Amino acid sequence: MIELKSLTRRYQMGSTTVMALAGIDLRIGAGEFVAITGPSGSGKSSLLNLIGCLDRPSSGHYLLDGTDVATLADDRISGLRNRQIGFVFQSFFLLPRLSVLENVLLPLRFADAPDPQAEARARALLDRVGLNERLGHRPSELSGGQQQRAAIARALIRQPAVLLADEPTGNLDSRSAADVLGLFDELHAEGQTIVLVTHDAEVAARALRHVQLRDGVIERDDARG
Repeated sequence: MIELKSLTRRYQMGSTTVMALAGIDLRIGAGEFVAITGPSGSGKSSLLNLIGCLDRPSSGHYLLDGTDVATLADDRISGLRNRQIGFVFQSFFLLPRLSVLENVLLPLRFADAPDPQAEARARALLDRVGLNERLGHRPSELSGGQQQRAAIARALIRQPAVLLADEPTGNLDSRSAADVLGLFDELHAEGQTIVLVTHDAEVAARALRHVQLRDGVIERDDARG
């Protein structure tokens, strides 16, 4: 599903070159639930941005389902990202003027062709995450946990191959965080590939594989049964 080969990412800051990723070799199979951790500055965000096709590597290769993403033109990367990858962020990024239902349907605006089942699927996803009575509400009328569940429904609307989550419980209270993590557990049990970045050891423990970064390299890669 995901294969990184000798992946590097350098950033130029004035006259200084910062090596955010210094040669990452990583394979993530379909259906895995992987947590990526590490201290601040370890390269977690850079790695997630590359896996999510939001950035390009400085060198090396990134194969997503056999396609070398680094060789694609920008428009093809955008199409691949919209079809294959769902994103869940710490800050939700719901559009305030749209209803919950409209926010979930938003990724389909960029689809190649209209989907006659789109609204039915969106309603089913919102029912699954417990928001079936909030379809017409605006994000400001929801709690933080409800906003994150709406964001998860939005990430799933195109049935992505990979779900990427960046600190998905970082802005939530403990009860809401438990609800969101329970939803991730359910999705993983159904075969969804999940890659989650977190600084929280308890959140990382929910995944069946733990990849720890330090100074732009993989320091540890553990799987549990």
